[in-house]
Amino acid sequence: MSVQLEKIDMSTYPVESIRNFSIIAHVDHGKSTLADRLLEITGTISKTDCNKQVLDKLQVERERGITVKAQTASLFYSHEGINYLLNLIDTPGHVDFSYEVSRSLSACQGVILVVDANEGIQAQTVANFYLAFEAQLSIIPVINKIDLKNADPERVEKQIEKLFDIPTDECIRISAKQGTNVETVLQKVIEKIPPPRCNTADPLKALVFDSTFDHYRGVIANVALFGGEIAKGHKIMSAHTKKRYEVNEVGILTPNEQPTHKLYAGQVGYLIAGMKEVTEAQIGDTLFLYKQPVEPLPGFKSAKPMVFAGMYPVDQTEYNNLKSALERLTLNDSSVTVHRDSSLALGAGWRLGFLGLLHMEVFNQRLEQEYNMSVILTAPTVPYKAILSSAKLIKEHGKDQITIINPAQFPDKLSVSEYLEPTVLGTIVTPHEYIGKIITLCQDRRAVQKDMLYIDENRVMLKYLFPLNEIVVDFYDALKSLSSGYASFDYEDAGYQSADLIKMDILLNGNPVEELATIIHSDKAYAAGKLLCERLKETIPRQLFEIAIQAAIGKKIIARETLKAYRKNVVAKCYGGDITRRMKLLKRQAEGKRLMRKIGNVEVPRDAFIRVLKREPDK
Repeated sequence: MSVQLEKIDMSTYPVESIRNFSIIAHVDHGKSTLADRLLEITGTISKTDCNKQVLDKLQVERERGITVKAQTASLFYSHEGINYLLNLIDTPGHVDFSYEVSRSLSACQGVILVVDANEGIQAQTVANFYLAFEAQLSIIPVINKIDLKNADPERVEKQIEKLFDIPTDECIRISAKQGTNVETVLQKVIEKIPPPRCNTADPLKALVFDSTFDHYRGVIANVALFGGEIAKGHKIMSAHTKKRYEVNEVGILTPNEQPTHKLYAGQVGYLIAGMKEVTEAQIGDTLFLYKQPVEPLPGFKSAKPMVFAGMYPVDQTEYNNLKSALERLTLNDSSVTVHRDSSLALGAGWRLGFLGLLHMEVFNQRLEQEYNMSVILTAPTVPYKAILSSAKLIKEHGKDQITIINPAQFPDKLSVSEYLEPTVLGTIVTPHEYIGKIITLCQDRRAVQKDMLYIDENRVMLKYLFPLNEIVVDFYDALKSLSSGYASFDYEDAGYQSADLIKMDILLNGNPVEELATIIHSDKAYAAGKLLCERLKETIPRQLFEIAIQAAIGKKIIARETLKAYRKNVVAKCYGGDITRRMKLLKRQAEGKRLMRKIGNVEVPRDAFIRVLKREPDK
């Protein structure tokens, strides 16, 4: 079998007959299904009923029905007597993974923009279109799911024309599930998308746009060649790490790995070169031949983490196993940032930065499924900034602006000229009957309206400037339930703006509990403090003395709950007789409790911490 595999000769596909393209769309508009049909038409995979989302290889992708990682496949297709090599990259559709999309687009010359004939243009469609438009790629609009009984392709064509300025006659109507008209898409790819601009005669220049880890072969780097050729035995060097390697194997992905003799300019494939460390295959890195250095390709904008959460092993003995699992998983997902962290209650762990909440959930799920690790994730927070005014602090930090990820490092108000919080520009696309509720929701979250546009007679696009911490936990769920699931939401980074931020401490009998301190906007402090105190009252076990649970801002207490003490009934033996005896017994008991409270120490059990720090209350 392996002898047959060796025989693909990639030199028969010159640059002119290569097309590199991605499929982009909103969540659930049928990208992966269209990819399946394209793979079948070109004979890359055989036609069977079990070909569903072939490119979604991760268990989490199958379970949730979403694409998390961009996947590559090379297709061979002959059109008008010429054999073409088409490199298809299937990309995720969710806002949290737009980083994967922007990376995939850098290896492409064109995109297929898929829009659902039933749903029409959604928020993520708009965002993905602009990503492709900014990269100056050819765009082929495809309207999918025309076999559904509520499909309305004419309406969707008008929306595409109004929003994206693409003439209606350029849209291709297909049904990816039934395979209707999919062949036309392939022909359009060949006609509309230009071949890559590069030359085999140039020195080798390969862009690493993805990488995976194999236990037996080390790091497998997915590369797009922008010049030259590469074969087994070549000595290559990385522009980023300056390390040298010898290539052991090159090949193409059809979606499974298929070794070839060589890869040539314009082609997309994989290479294995004995990279052992996960950090060696930096995404966005340029590889070149050892004796022929080249100007590195412009890398990708590094992903900016929007949400931070603490991650701790359930049992501290698991620390090292979790560390190696994290290292391997961050190779597959380079947009996660990792910082060491430790907490009094939860022990040693990490503070991880994610692109969004779904990203965080998927990361956690992959840790459990692929590496069998169970972890404690704390409530997500966002990175704040403070502009320092005290000369002593500026000298200590070496700069006048600091980023605060951990509330414990929150500087005092006296030494700061202003606090800044991250903001995002959110795009909401919704049927017009839900506008009132959605505007109220956005105003509750301190959002500022920037724009409002009717896409057609019953769909509206709203643009709002949101503080990131207001949308990070449950905004998406609230939006979906208000609009019966019809509204879609997408956001992009909009920099920092000044805000009235304060640090809220939680005190137990007057002693602050460091792990429970939070940074919060002053308008929301009272409600959040009250909620936290109530939740603590439910989770801390009662003691023999009374416990005061308080939320405080500086010296001012803003909320309080009291956990009553266990009491012995000391007056049980008094029946009848004088009341003074009864009062004397109760007074003595009260004094004992007061003394106990002075010397008593409140131990917060670890599971109570976890319950309070976890994202949603168990209600």
